[in-house]
Amino acid sequence: MFELRKARVDDIPDIYLLLRLLAQKGLLLPRSYANLYEMVQTLFVAKQKDKPAVLAGTASLQVAWEDLAEVRSLAVPEEFRGHGLGRDLTLALETEARALRVQRMFVLTYVPEFFEKLGYRQVALDTLPQKIWSVCFNCVHYPNCQEIALVKDF
Repeated sequence: MFELRKARVDDIPDIYLLLRLLAQKGLLLPRSYANLYEMVQTLFVAKQKDKPAVLAGTASLQVAWEDLAEVRSLAVPEEFRGHGLGRDLTLALETEARALRVQRMFVLTYVPEFFEKLGYRQVALDTLPQKIWSVCFNCVHYPNCQEIALVKDF
């Protein structure tokens, strides 16, 4: 029903629109076109097999340090939720992280229950290395972060 693959530059406009829509709903942080093009090699997409032009979901793996990577921009449009796409995208990121020899994943999210079902555990935000804060400084919510930090060790 769905195909997961690494993103290509021609996927960026659809990814941008999906992230913008979910950011407007307060479900995640927005990304600019420039940022998405810079991170295209870190993005995965889910596409409908019978309609490959339709974006059914996306997620990004950002390596933060020698033993730590982040799940970023996990997004599934409402009409595709409930099919396991969020889980499949997260597991694809975890597989990629393991291949890179990363030992731990983290996520900053407004939906901690989803990640807890996948084996992530909540931690205090300030227990994560300062390296991750470089992105936080540019966030519209900084310094009043409302996201919850979770980690998963491999």
